[in-house]
Amino acid sequence: MKRFSTVCLALGLATASLMAQTPDYGVKVTADRKVDFSRFKSYTWDDPAQKAADKAVHQGIMDAVDREMKAVGLEKRESGPADLKVTYGSLSRTDVDLKSKGKNGELREYAVGSLVVILQDFGTRKEVFRARADTPIDAQPDKMQATLDHVVTEMFAKYPARPRK
Repeated sequence: MKRFSTVCLALGLATASLMAQTPDYGVKVTADRKVDFSRFKSYTWDDPAQKAADKAVHQGIMDAVDREMKAVGLEKRESGPADLKVTYGSLSRTDVDLKSKGKNGELREYAVGSLVVILQDFGTRKEVFRARADTPIDAQPDKMQATLDHVVTEMFAKYPARPRK
């Protein structure tokens, strides 16, 4: 009986902690600490792993990344060898606020976008930098680019070798 009570308590605590979790929004960056990022001077694009379905969003992501890559001192090459290969993946989903109480008992839903930008060493294809952002989004086209710009700027604010001003 004591064992049964302990198991029930453990399951109850595990369930309560899962229900209390809220989505973790924001930007997470991982960079290979063994890599000297100051040696990278150029980059080229690789085909996106999960290309944005909307052409305007796809172009907006690429433009924002290009701008930030330039800001950290990297030159874009259209083809041929470069120091880094860049790709991205994106998706959108709908999150549900399980704690909300809307009209007729409906739970609040909202759109969330996820964007992952990956930089690989061109020669070895080893991943050296990964930035992931998960954020609620406003799907209106006039607000989408501002969201993309903000998120990509946050990602590259954590780039290991920022040029001195």
